[in-house]
Amino acid sequence: MTGRRRAALLGAFAIVFLLAFPQRFGDFRFDLGFGAAWLAPALLILGLRGLAPRAAARWAFFAGLAAHALVFHWIYVATVHYGDAPVLVGVLVPVALALYPALFFAVFGAAWSGFGAAGLASPFVAAALWVSLEWARTFVLTGFPWALIGYAQHQNASLLGLAPWAGVWGLSFATVLGSAALAALASGDRRRREPIAALGVVAMLHAAGTLDGVLDVAAPTGSVRVATIQGNIDQAVKWSPAWAERTLADYEALTRKAAAQGAQLVLWPETAVPGSPDWNDELALRLGALARETDTTLVVGAVGAERIAEGGARYYDSAFVIAPDGRIVDRYDKTHLVPFGEYVPMRDLLGRFVSAIARGAATTDVSPGRTPRTLAIPLPGGATLTAGVPICYELLFPNLVGRFVGDGGQVLLAITNDAWYGRTGAPYQFLVMTAVRSAENRVWTARAANTGVSALIDDRGRVRMQTELFEQTLLVADLPLRTGASFYARHGDWLPLAASVGVAALAVVGRVRRS
Repeated sequence: MTGRRRAALLGAFAIVFLLAFPQRFGDFRFDLGFGAAWLAPALLILGLRGLAPRAAARWAFFAGLAAHALVFHWIYVATVHYGDAPVLVGVLVPVALALYPALFFAVFGAAWSGFGAAGLASPFVAAALWVSLEWARTFVLTGFPWALIGYAQHQNASLLGLAPWAGVWGLSFATVLGSAALAALASGDRRRREPIAALGVVAMLHAAGTLDGVLDVAAPTGSVRVATIQGNIDQAVKWSPAWAERTLADYEALTRKAAAQGAQLVLWPETAVPGSPDWNDELALRLGALARETDTTLVVGAVGAERIAEGGARYYDSAFVIAPDGRIVDRYDKTHLVPFGEYVPMRDLLGRFVSAIARGAATTDVSPGRTPRTLAIPLPGGATLTAGVPICYELLFPNLVGRFVGDGGQVLLAITNDAWYGRTGAPYQFLVMTAVRSAENRVWTARAANTGVSALIDDRGRVRMQTELFEQTLLVADLPLRTGASFYARHGDWLPLAASVGVAALAVVGRVRRS
């Protein structure tokens, strides 16, 4: 294969990979994942054909770098428009962040080439290798699993039926298995039995997902009427003292509207409250008075704070639960924070050169909470709701969110502030991840986002109601409750773990064959 043709294939991969996820450019919004998902891995595999491991790693690295830099273009908005960084920094940061997934693509290229040299390459190996490396992106260097190929299948109801059994990893496995089979057939390889068998397995996985949707007829154990509030507070003024009163007044007015529509629980977005109820007694009393006036339970995003023995303070990205009688009864602190967004890793070394972007919530690094856990939320009339409240970045991590439901969560109350992303595809990509979390755990999700997209998502991962970006509004609906965790919530990341063990065993076999 000529270098020009290889570059064309890998360049096409980068573009198709971008198109596999929801995008928005100006007022034009589209989602081509239903087709692009099957094509992108095939283009990568075809572009690596015939390369030695070192060369394959190099080509795959630059292909992954280009693909993810394109996907991460929204980071320009976060760094320049809201982080006040120079334009050059805004251009370079998406590329810098893309270095992380590009390293995993380099490993894929080298390993795929090595398996090919040992006669072990097949669509099944490609799928197992891909899923293993996607899974590693959830924990290596704290993780950043944005743009996993399985999310591109969120419109595929049949494959989405695999989520409560195998998580997003089942969707990724099926996608790469089918795509690698297409690549093998397109390459003219004489060995056609394996790719045809792989396509047969993909068809069976679709059938299994469809069958799960038909057979899963568990009746809800009740329902709760939930309102999600979208205050639409611009990030540029979010922490301005001059806007604090207006911000609170807007949220109070929307809460009263929600109560008038029968809401039992009103959900405010991440850091919606311009201050900390822990340290501002007047603010805490005001929120309590609102809960009593409306006879609703409030779950509000705000800054958690506590003094420490050394005389300083710790700040948390928190969700406060305010009972209908006005008492603050619990607080959940976000456990998985955004590196360089909410804290600076290795601060003693890197803090001299960079600072966290999310200033305003705290003057220092945000502290992580102790562990993901459910909240026992009192409702009007004396009932209690057990819910998980994942906060923003936590929604990227399947196993973390699964722990909320494994801990007894009947519903997910997701809060986030996506104002950083502007009018790009990122809010819709994040919405897709939240929808897959619902499907994985077989629970409904209410999602409150400061500037959108707020949504109500059913237990099959279907978005039933959603808002537009940058509008002040609310959604109110009855969310069915389910007890009993899904297979995935109970057993976690069993599929990528099994895939990793299988890949490691094959690597040993390949090494023996080549020695």
